[in-house]
Amino acid sequence: MSAFITRRRLITTGLAVTGAASLTVASRLADKYGLVPPDHDGIYGVGERLTYAAHRLLMAGRSYAREFDRADISKVARVNGAPPENETYQRLLAGGFAEWRLTVDGLVAHPSSFSMAELKQCPSRSQITHQACEEGWSFIAEWTGVPLSHVLNLVGVHPRAKYVIFFPIDTVFGIADQPKDKIRWDSLDMAEAWHPQTLLAYRMNGRELPTGNGAPLRLRVPRQLGYKSVKYLSRITVSDTVKNIGKGYGASGPEFGYSWYAGI
Repeated sequence: MSAFITRRRLITTGLAVTGAASLTVASRLADKYGLVPPDHDGIYGVGERLTYAAHRLLMAGRSYAREFDRADISKVARVNGAPPENETYQRLLAGGFAEWRLTVDGLVAHPSSFSMAELKQCPSRSQITHQACEEGWSFIAEWTGVPLSHVLNLVGVHPRAKYVIFFPIDTVFGIADQPKDKIRWDSLDMAEAWHPQTLLAYRMNGRELPTGNGAPLRLRVPRQLGYKSVKYLSRITVSDTVKNIGKGYGASGPEFGYSWYAGI
C-alpha cells in the first residue's frame, strides 16, 4: 500500500469520527505528518488544521482549478483595493515600471533580481480561471505570466524550504522585520508554490496587467481564494519559517481574521 493511500485512509478515518473526538484525531494526524498551518493557534484553531491537512493529504499537487473557455471571460473584473500610494510605486508607475525589479532571495542558491523584460523572456503560461473573493463576488479572466515554479528553479530552492513569501511594493523590510499594521503580504507552502497553475502574472485578458489588478506583477493562485493572489509584487523570499514575520501566522490576513490557507 502506498504512503499516499495510507495517509488518505488515516485522515479520512479521523474526519469520519463524530463529535469532539474527530477534532482530536484529525489534529493528531495533522501533527504526525507535519501538516500544521502557520495560523493553527489563531482564532479558528483546530479548524485550520482540519482544512489544511485534509486538502494536502487528499489533493496536494494532484488537483487543478477549472480552466474556462475564452467565451466565459467576465465582462467586468472587479477591483478590490486601491494601488499603493507611496512615492516608490508612483515613481515606478510613471516610468512604465522600467526601473522595477522583482527580488528573489532567502533559502535559494542564486539570489536574483529580475526586470519585467527578463521575466517576459521566460516560458509563459496562460490560463482562464475563476477568481473568488471571500466577500462573495467573483469573475473569470485570462491570466498570462511566468509559472512561479520556473522562477524557483532558476534561483535553486534549498531542500529545507517550507514557504514562499510574497511582499508587495509598499513593503520595504527584511525577513526578520515586523511588517507595518495592515500591510498586505502572504505566503504559500511549497506544494502550492510548485503547482503548475500558480503564476506570476503580468498580463490580463490579453493586455498588460491593469494598475488596479496589480501592475506590474501579481501572484495568481487559482486554487485558493483571491486574497492569496498578492498584487504589486516586488519581493519573493523562500524560507523554512514564517514565525519571524508579524505575528507568525504566515500572512497579514490571519492577523485580522482571515485564514492562512484559503483552498477552494
